[in-house]
Amino acid sequence: MGQGLEHGLVNQVNTFTVETKGAGTGGLGLAVEGPSEAKMTCKDNRDGSCTVEYVPLESGEYDVAIKFADQHIPGSPFKVAVDESVDASQVQVWGSGLEPGKVRAGVPLTFHVDGSKAGKARLGVDIATERGPIPKAPEVRDNGDGTYDVTYIPHSEGAMQTTNVTWGGRPVPGSPYRTRVKPTVEPNKVRVSGSGVSSKGIPASLPTEMLIDTTDAGPADLNVSVTGPDGHPRKVKLVDNGDGTFSASYVPDDCGKYKVSVKYGDQEVAHAPFPVQAYATGKADKCKITEGITHALNIGEEYCITVNAKNAGNGAVTCRIRSTSGSDLDIDIEDNGDGTFSIYYTVKDAGEYTLSVKFGGQPVPEGFYSFTAQSEEAFQQTKVNGVQSSPASSSNYRPVQLSNIPLPTTGGHVTAEVKMPSGKSDVPVIEDNRDGTVSVRYSPREEGLHELHVKYNAEHVQGSPFKFHVDSIASGYVTAYGPGLVHGITGEPANFTISTKDAGAGSSTLRGGLSLAVEGSSKAEISCHDNKDGTVSVSYLPTAPGEYKVSVKFAEKHIRGSPYSVKITGEGRKRNQISVGSQSEVSLPGKVTDSDIKSLNASIQAPSGLEEPCFLKKLPNGHLGISFTPREVGEHLVSVKRMGNHIANSPFKINVGEKEVGDASKVKISGKCLSEGQTHKENQFTIDTRDAGYGGLSLSIEGPSKADIQCKDNEDGTLTIGYTPTEPGYYIINLKFADNHVPGSPFTVKVTGEGTNRQTERIKRQREAVPLTEVGSQCRLTFKLPGISPFDLGATVTSPGGVTEAAEIGEVEDGLYGVNFVPKELGVHTVSVKYQEMHIPGSPFQFTVGPLKDGGAHRVHAGGPGLERGEQGMPNEFNVWTREAGAGSLAISVEGPSKAEIDFKDRKDGSCYVSYVVAEPGEYRVGIKFNDKHIPDSPYKVYITPSLGEARKVELAQLPEQGSMPNKAQSLLVCKNGAKGTLDCKFVAPSGAEEDCFTDLLDGDLYSVRFVPKEMGIHYVHIKFNGIHIPGSPFRLRIGKDEADPAAVSVSGKGLESCVSGQKTDFIVDTCNAGAGTLAVTIDGPSKVSMDCTEVEEGYKVRYTPLVPGDYYIAVKYNAYHVVGSPWKVKCTGEAHAEKGTIQESSSVVVETVEKTKSGDKGHHGTIIPKFHSDANKVTSKGLGLKKAHINRQNNFTVNASGAGNNILYVGVYGPKSPCEEVYIKHVGHNNYQVGYVVREKGNYILMVKWGDDHIPGSPFHVEV
Repeated sequence: MGQGLEHGLVNQVNTFTVETKGAGTGGLGLAVEGPSEAKMTCKDNRDGSCTVEYVPLESGEYDVAIKFADQHIPGSPFKVAVDESVDASQVQVWGSGLEPGKVRAGVPLTFHVDGSKAGKARLGVDIATERGPIPKAPEVRDNGDGTYDVTYIPHSEGAMQTTNVTWGGRPVPGSPYRTRVKPTVEPNKVRVSGSGVSSKGIPASLPTEMLIDTTDAGPADLNVSVTGPDGHPRKVKLVDNGDGTFSASYVPDDCGKYKVSVKYGDQEVAHAPFPVQAYATGKADKCKITEGITHALNIGEEYCITVNAKNAGNGAVTCRIRSTSGSDLDIDIEDNGDGTFSIYYTVKDAGEYTLSVKFGGQPVPEGFYSFTAQSEEAFQQTKVNGVQSSPASSSNYRPVQLSNIPLPTTGGHVTAEVKMPSGKSDVPVIEDNRDGTVSVRYSPREEGLHELHVKYNAEHVQGSPFKFHVDSIASGYVTAYGPGLVHGITGEPANFTISTKDAGAGSSTLRGGLSLAVEGSSKAEISCHDNKDGTVSVSYLPTAPGEYKVSVKFAEKHIRGSPYSVKITGEGRKRNQISVGSQSEVSLPGKVTDSDIKSLNASIQAPSGLEEPCFLKKLPNGHLGISFTPREVGEHLVSVKRMGNHIANSPFKINVGEKEVGDASKVKISGKCLSEGQTHKENQFTIDTRDAGYGGLSLSIEGPSKADIQCKDNEDGTLTIGYTPTEPGYYIINLKFADNHVPGSPFTVKVTGEGTNRQTERIKRQREAVPLTEVGSQCRLTFKLPGISPFDLGATVTSPGGVTEAAEIGEVEDGLYGVNFVPKELGVHTVSVKYQEMHIPGSPFQFTVGPLKDGGAHRVHAGGPGLERGEQGMPNEFNVWTREAGAGSLAISVEGPSKAEIDFKDRKDGSCYVSYVVAEPGEYRVGIKFNDKHIPDSPYKVYITPSLGEARKVELAQLPEQGSMPNKAQSLLVCKNGAKGTLDCKFVAPSGAEEDCFTDLLDGDLYSVRFVPKEMGIHYVHIKFNGIHIPGSPFRLRIGKDEADPAAVSVSGKGLESCVSGQKTDFIVDTCNAGAGTLAVTIDGPSKVSMDCTEVEEGYKVRYTPLVPGDYYIAVKYNAYHVVGSPWKVKCTGEAHAEKGTIQESSSVVVETVEKTKSGDKGHHGTIIPKFHSDANKVTSKGLGLKKAHINRQNNFTVNASGAGNNILYVGVYGPKSPCEEVYIKHVGHNNYQVGYVVREKGNYILMVKWGDDHIPGSPFHVEV
C-alpha cells in the first residue's frame, strides 16, 4: 500500500509499504519494470512490514511486481503511471498580449506559455478587469509539445487588466500580470519627423521626405495628404517600412505655405496639420524653354517640352497643367543629366488648359501659357479656317471655383446655394478637402452678379454670403475671373486673372490702360504678370480679415462687375506697438510749486485752429514749462487754467519755427529688417530723426504672432529698434513720426524660420437680438460659475435714477445662476454680481430696459475661469454676454500648442456658455469676436496647466476672511486627502512682489499655510502640489477695506458722443462715492490721440484731440474692471490732421485717484441709506421662542421674508427689568433668518420683530419665561 503504487514522479523518491505479518515464512521478491531503470531500496521495519522506495528516471507506465514465497501478492503486478515532476517555476510566459503598452481595447492579442520543462499539469488562464471578466473567454490552443498559445480580446480602454496564469493550480513566474488597457488607436502617439514637416522651410521643387513612426500608436490606417499654396492637393508617395514606420515624400513645386495633413485612424496626429513654407531656390530667370511650346494640340498624343536649366543653379523643374474644371494632368519629368529637363504629357480630354513651368518654385521665362486641346478632326478644321482663338467651350461662362473655405470642426452638414441675377437658385458642387475646409465649384448659367451662400448646420460660415460677377467668355470686353475676386484667407495670396483677348488689347495689356486697386482692412501688395497671351495673372496679399474692394479699370473705366466685393476670412492678426516721445519744451514766465502743477491743465492752439492738450511740468529753475508736439509753423496760443479759469498772463504766445515742426519725410531708416526677418531672433533697424524736427515716434507690428519690440536710444539722435516674431509669414510694420508715416511705411516684411507649431480652432454662431425688456417685466441675467457656494454670491441693481436695490440670485441648474429683478424705469441699469464681496468676471453688467442705444462688439462682455486659467484635458469654461450688442455673429477661437475642442451652449437670453478642452499644457490665446471684431480685452492670454493628477485631491479647507489689515499674519488650511507629493505655496502682492509662505504639518494630511501681507489690495495665494496648481489656485484674498467700486463710477460728457478731428473735447469720470482706486482710460482708433487727465471737483476730466476721422473706442476701467457703459464708440468727423495707420492705434493714461464726495455731501459723514421696497405683512415667523422661553438657554424661532421684498430685520426682546442679554440673528439665504435669544430672569417679556420700520404679523409677541 502507499502512493508509490498509484502514481509516481520522475527523479523523485516514490514510496510504498509491504506487510507480511501473518503470512508465515517465505522470501519477499520485488521488481520494477518500465521505460527506464528504477533504483530500488527496501528497509525492514522489524514489525512484520518493510518500506520500499524507488526512483524512476523517465516518465511512462511502470509494472511493480511484489512476490511472497515466489507468488504474486494480491494486485501484483501493480501498474503505476510515472509523470514528470510538476514545477510551476519552470513555466515560461511571453508575448505582446502581456506587454504594457501593447494591450489595446478590441485588438486581438496572443501570448505564449511553455510548460515543457515544468511537468505535466493543467494550464489555467483567467483574464479580468475591475469592470469584470473580459467579454469573451480567452482561447487556449495546445500545441501538443507542452506549449500553448493564448488568444484574447482586451476589455474597454482605461480598464486595469489582470491576467492570472497557473500551472497545476500554482501561479507561474510573474503572474498575475497587470497592465492598463490603452485605446484602440492613439493618433497623438504618432511621431512625424523629417524635412517634409520642417518649420524651418524647405527648398521648392526638390523632393522632401518625412518619417512617420506609428509603433506606439496602435493598429490603424495611415493617410497622408499635402495641400499646396493654391489649395490643390499634391501627390504623396507613401512606403510601409514593415517595422511600424512609414516613409512619405512629396515635391513642393511652388513657393508658399503647404499644409501637410497626417491622419491615423481618421484622426489628425499631434501637431497636424503641419505648416511648411517652401522657399525659392536657384535662378529661374536663367532657364530657357528650348522647344515644345504649343498653343493648340491634339488629344491622345504625347507632347514634350524641353527646359535648359544649366545656368540656374540648385533646383529642379516642375510643371503643372490644369484644366478649366480645376483638375491636373499627369506629367512625367525626366532629368537628362546634362542640365536639361524633358516634360512629357498627354491630354485625354478636349478643352482649355493652363500650363505652368517653374524652376525652384519660380516661373521660368515664357513658362506660363494657355493652350487648347481638341480632337484631330477639330484640330484640322481649326487649322483650315485659320482661327486664332480657341473653339467655343461647352459653356459660355467661365467656371467659378473657391478653395479652402474654413469650417468649424464641431461636426455637421455643409450646404451651398447660388442666387442668380434672375432671382433663381442653383446648387454648386461641394468638395471636402479633408483638412477642415471645403472647395465649391460652380458652372454659371447667367451673366451678372451672383451670391453664394455656404452654410454649416444651417448657419453661414465665416465670410458667407460671397458675391461674384460672371461674364460671358466671348463678351468682347475686358473680363476678370478667379477666386481672388470672391474669397481669400489672411496671410495667403489671393489670385485672379484678367482677360483682354476680346477687347483688342493684345499683349500690350499692362501698357494699354489697365489699372488695379485693392482697398480694405489692410494694405495689400499687388503683383501682376503679363502672360503674353491676352491675359494677366494678378495676386494680392491681404493681412487682415474684412471686406475688400478690388477695382479693375480699363481705359480709366471700371470693367463689368468692378469694384468686386471680396470677403477675406481668418483669425485676426496679433499686433504690438510702442511709442517714443520727442517733444518741444518751452518755459513760461512765473514760478510754480509741485502742488500747483496738479491743479493746472493746459492746451495749445495752432494757427490753423487745431487745439490739443499739452503737458505741464516744473522746470529745474522753478518756472512753469510745457511739452507739446509742434505741427505747424507760426504763432501758437497756450492756455493754462486752474478749475476752468485762466491763470495770470494766460493765454501765452509761442512762436514755432520751421525747423521745429516734425517732418516725417526727413526721417532716415537703415537696415534690411524692414523687408525680411527671422523668427526667434531680434531683427534690428535704425531710425535717424536728427533732421526731422520734434515729434513722437510710434511703431506698430502686426502679423501671425505678437512680436516683442525693443527700443534703444543711441544718445546721438538715432534709435535702434528690434522686433522678435515667433511665427513665419508676412508682417506689417507701421512707422510714424509726428503722426505721419515715414517714407516707405507701412512696410511689408517677409519673416522666415521655424515657427512654434501653434494650432487654432474656431467656431462661429449667429446671435439673434433678444426681445426688448419693458418696465415692470421680470428680467434675468444668467451666468455659470461651477464649483462655488451660492451663499457667497450677492447682487444689486442700480437704476438710471441712482436707486440701488438688492436682487435675488437663484440657481437655475447645477452651477448656472440667474439674477432676477423687476425694473421700474427705462434706461441703462447697472447689475453688480459679487462672489465673496468681489465682482465676478464681467461684472458690473450693463442691462438696458427699453430699446438698445447702440450695438456691436464693444458691447459684448465675457468672463469666467476659462479666460484666466485652465487644465489640460479638462473642460475650461467661460460666459459670453451679447444681449447689449444686438444681433450678429459670435466667433470663438482658441490658439496654442494643441488643437482645442470647443463646445457652445446658447441660453437664448442674450448670454451663452463656452467650454473648450485642449490636449497639451502651455500658453493659449482665446479670441472672442462679434461681427468679425474683437470684443474688449480680447484676445485673452490663458495658461493651461498640466493634468492635475494627485493635485486634484488637494483642497483648501479654510481661507482667511476678506478685508483683514496689512502686517497681520494670515493662515489657511490645506488638506492633502491622501495625495502623495510635496506642497509648495507662495503669495503675490498687488505690487507684483512674490514671497514664500510658511508651511507646517498639523495632523496627518492637514497643513497650515501662513504668510504676512504688507500691502493693501488683492493678493493672490498660489498653492501648488508637485509643481501643479491645486483646483481654484491662485486664490484671491483682499487685504484692507476695498473702497473702490467700479459700479459706482459714472462717465459723461460730449467727448463720449461725437468729436471732430483737430478739435479738443472732453468727458468727466465721476468717482464720487466710488472710493480711491486706479483709473485707466484707453482710446483706440485710426490714429493716436493727444490726451491728458486732470482732477476736478467731482472726479477727473479726460481731454483728448483726435487727429484722423473714424471710429474711436474709449475704455474706462476702475481697479481693472470696466465701468458701466465702457467701452464707448465715438464717431469722429472732419479732415485728417495726420496719416491713418493700417491697424488700430492706442493712447492711454493711468491715474491713482483719491476719495471724492459730492459737494452737497460734505456735511454728511454717515452712510447713505438705500431706498427699500418691502411689505412687512408678507413676512412669516414660527418657532417655540415666539411663545415660551427658558432661562439660561438658547430660545429659537425663524423668520421668512423671501416674499416681502428687501429690507433690514430688527429683533428686540424687553423683560420686566431690562432688555435681554443677547439676541442672535443669522441670515441663511433668500431672506430667511434664524433668530436666537437668551434670558436670565423669569417673567413676561415683549418680543418685537420688524421688517424695516414695520412690525411683522403678530409682533409684538408676548413671551412667558
